Amino acid sequence: MRTLISLAALAACSVGAVGVQAAGSVQVTFVEPDRFADAGRSFERPANLKTIEAHLRSLGQRYLADGQALNVEVLDVDLAGELRPSRRSAGEIRVARSADWPRMNLRYTLEGGGQPAQRGEDRISDLNYQQHLSSYSSRDPLKHEKQMLEAWFKTRFAPPQ
Repeated sequence: MRTLISLAALAACSVGAVGVQAAGSVQVTFVEPDRFADAGRSFERPANLKTIEAHLRSLGQRYLADGQALNVEVLDVDLAGELRPSRRSAGEIRVARSADWPRMNLRYTLEGGGQPAQRGEDRISDLNYQQHLSSYSSRDPLKHEKQMLEAWFKTRFAPPQ
């Protein structure tokens, strides 16, 4: 009986896998991250960069075609808002104002998927970052940057609908 159940589970997994299309891959490199305009406080910077990398990889899973490989070099990061002294937190807090929109400088190469290679360098920003309805949690400290990266990714790499 256990063998039958195991075989049925295996068959269900393989049937589901037949319809799944493998997505493209994304490789992310941070070029001189210690010189970035604002990637967070020194103790936050590694986690913030790791979050940006993971987000770019997940965008590749969603928007790149099978067999495409995207190499992204992050040249600069300037997070939304600015750090201000705070008495409550005994340190600094990030205050988001309309004048402190998120910005990033990226260099990219997209290859594969039966297409000629695309190369470029983009300076992306979102001046209206506070006006968007976000699909990211309001508690996500990088929600504005994620939304900006997703808009860039869709515009630059997603196949036309």
